[in-house]
Amino acid sequence: MAEEKKSKQRHRVMVFESMYPILALMLILVACVELCDAATVVDVYRLIQYDISGVPFGSRFSSLNHHAASLSFQRGADLSRSVLILPLRELDIAFVQDYISQKQSLGGLLILLPQTFRPGNVGGGSLSSENDGFRSLLGQLEKLLVHGNVPFPVYFAFENEETDAMLADVKKNDALGQQATATTGGYKLVISVSEPRKIASPTITNIQGWLPGLRAEGDSSQLPTIAVVASYDTFGAAPALSVGSDSNGSGVVALLEVARLFSVLYSNPKTRGKYNLLFALTSGGPYNYEGTQKWLKSLDQRMRESIDYAICLNSVGSWDSELLIHVSKPPDNAYIKQIFEGFSNVAEDLGFQVALKHKKINISNSRVAWEHEQFSRLRVTAATISELSTPPELLENAGSLSDTRQLVNEDAIIKGVKLVAESLAKHIYGHQGKEIKIFADDSSLAVNPFYVRSWLDLLSQTPRVAPFLSKNEPLIMALKKELEDYTAEVSVQHESLDGSFTFYDSTKASLNIYQVASVTFDLLLLLVLGSYLIVLFSFLVITTRGLDDLISLFRRPPSRKVKMG
Repeated sequence: MAEEKKSKQRHRVMVFESMYPILALMLILVACVELCDAATVVDVYRLIQYDISGVPFGSRFSSLNHHAASLSFQRGADLSRSVLILPLRELDIAFVQDYISQKQSLGGLLILLPQTFRPGNVGGGSLSSENDGFRSLLGQLEKLLVHGNVPFPVYFAFENEETDAMLADVKKNDALGQQATATTGGYKLVISVSEPRKIASPTITNIQGWLPGLRAEGDSSQLPTIAVVASYDTFGAAPALSVGSDSNGSGVVALLEVARLFSVLYSNPKTRGKYNLLFALTSGGPYNYEGTQKWLKSLDQRMRESIDYAICLNSVGSWDSELLIHVSKPPDNAYIKQIFEGFSNVAEDLGFQVALKHKKINISNSRVAWEHEQFSRLRVTAATISELSTPPELLENAGSLSDTRQLVNEDAIIKGVKLVAESLAKHIYGHQGKEIKIFADDSSLAVNPFYVRSWLDLLSQTPRVAPFLSKNEPLIMALKKELEDYTAEVSVQHESLDGSFTFYDSTKASLNIYQVASVTFDLLLLLVLGSYLIVLFSFLVITTRGLDDLISLFRRPPSRKVKMG
């Protein structure tokens, strides 16, 4: 019995001893898990990268692997191993300008935007004064980044709980005056993407629809044509965010609704006018209206010469009481006077005003300010209707980060649609000067607010930077189908973008945010774990083999003499 009891005790001791290494391993694993927090993943949007005639613009890099830093450091500090986190509400333009213009070292720049500017956010047509200030600040930042050669990665993201918490911690650490490093710990921001590649043969796509007028029986003469045109693509600092709700989503929506209204009139021979109506959605607007130029030159000469006049729609979604009609021909031109008078009378009936603005074109300069100038170059009478008093500069105000759904008032678009539709109808049917409303609100030809809102919401969620749109892009197919529903002989034209422009891919990525401990802490923990394992090992050896065996492990073994034969 005594022998059996001793045997059981030895067995229990052996089982207990065998658990020590397992417990030690578990403790090590728990410690490691606590040191390596799971990464927070945030969607980020890269600053555009492009060349004009070989001259580089935008951000030239895409990968990130640096610690986070805030604006707590003095201007000019060496942040070559840091990613500067810069909320728009704390933006210091001069600070950013110094790092770009003076080529100072910066590991990367992460700009945090308010959720207000997230594409697809639906709100009213009015913005708070705070957001108006943000829009102005963001416009300055975009201009600086888009037209500069930025020697570090730049990304945009939207503020959320994770980014706010990270930034608060980073500010606390930076307030001590010491940058986050592998020694001090902090947050590490990692974006692992391949180097940007050139987009081969970027294309621009024009879409054309046609409503033929009513020709008298036996009349073989060419009917006059009125063209309604809007450029649908955008350009902005971040291609993946460039939705251009106002510029020029509003113009596209207005064109589609005008086409829908006239399709009803033209579907009945009794109400079909003796004018052809030509609707064109053009691409390449930000690039000197290149798509419009190529579309016009592709038209049959007889067709082009039949155009009585063209109305181009540009940014008609954010105005209150006045729209501007921009023309290239002198205001005292008899036909310009007639067109303006027709629009002015309709605007007065609708309760607002239109004003005429003249800008002479320079034939020797290939640069055009407005879309209608491409028509004027071919001696076709044309005008641009817009809320803008001055034309946007090249690659500016064509879908900026602040041009989102909340900027646009759909009621403004509806008023613009009524202005264009009523003015064209009075011209087509000879009702000038008559108090007749063809598209009255209580009629079957009333403007459809739901249709306007639906298309505006869709465009406000869809980035449309031409070089990043494929020929079979869902949006292009949707626009083509919409024109097919309301017009005839719809055609699509694909053209190569001007070779002087070169664009690079990699517009969107995932940012991994890691909270890392300092090396000092790691070494201290390693020392504690090592000491614990040594003590544990010594205890196990003493209890199982005795103190003599433990000491013998650390003795130097006696040297052996080698016998020489």
